[in-house]
Amino acid sequence: MRETKDRPYHHGDLRRALVDTALDMLAADQDWAFTLREVARRTGVSHAAPYKHFRDRGMLLRELARIGFVRLGESLTAAMSPDLPSTRAQFMAAAQACIGFACHNPGLYRLMFSADADKAMDTQLHDAAMATFGILLGLLERGQHDGSFRPVAVNALAAASWAQVHGLAMLALSNQLLEEKVGPTPVPAALDVLLDGMCRSD
Repeated sequence: MRETKDRPYHHGDLRRALVDTALDMLAADQDWAFTLREVARRTGVSHAAPYKHFRDRGMLLRELARIGFVRLGESLTAAMSPDLPSTRAQFMAAAQACIGFACHNPGLYRLMFSADADKAMDTQLHDAAMATFGILLGLLERGQHDGSFRPVAVNALAAASWAQVHGLAMLALSNQLLEEKVGPTPVPAALDVLLDGMCRSD
């Protein structure tokens, strides 16, 4: 584990201090192999202190994943500027923002879609994930309303979009988007192909 800066805790919001420390550790190591004991030590509190807010490590990891979905949703919303010329342009911007978020937060992004972020075990995590997915659904519905996207089941468009964008994000994280394999601009090229299939041809 790479060394991260300890966060001596003195007063205030213990829960937030523990979460911030864990996020720092996740960002530094790009994995979540740490223990609650290690999070407590780096926060500057007793080994028992985390249990006041997190009954186990899994509960802390699910909170980190929830924060990840909230931040991803904020990134998508910010990317979809109303100044963009079309719904297609907004989709392209949001998709690239998602992939950019993954590349800038590799550990957090992987955690968000891991078995350790079991959404069935945490209502708040489930709601955050669905709210972020709802941003995609809203964009697709607007595109159908303005005639940009094909009038098929919106869930089908969402599944195709999510599979493509998430797949590109995971390939980017694994350094698999090599120019000799997929050309010099694989992300916009792949998204253009996706959008060509989604957009109306008439």
